[in-house]
Amino acid sequence: MTMKTTSINPDISPDTSHRCKKCGKSLIPDEIAITKKLINRGATVYYCTDCLAKAFEVKREDIEAKIQYFKDIGCTLFITKGKPFIDYDV
Repeated sequence: MTMKTTSINPDISPDTSHRCKKCGKSLIPDEIAITKKLINRGATVYYCTDCLAKAFEVKREDIEAKIQYFKDIGCTLFITKGKPFIDYDV
């Protein structure tokens, strides 16, 4: 596995090539990251925040709180403003 470190411009629109497997919604990078964190780090199929919340039978806010928690502890799957993003899919 090769690892590529890149800087992320927070003003760039989200990657529209990834869509939620269940509802088809265009995903933002945090939704891809939380799918990998909660389902499987090697996941190649992703879910939006709403579909993850339904699957785990929790509120959307619970998933959003987990995203913030993982960002706060420095999980490299999540983009944090001003910090590099490590792309494991290269």
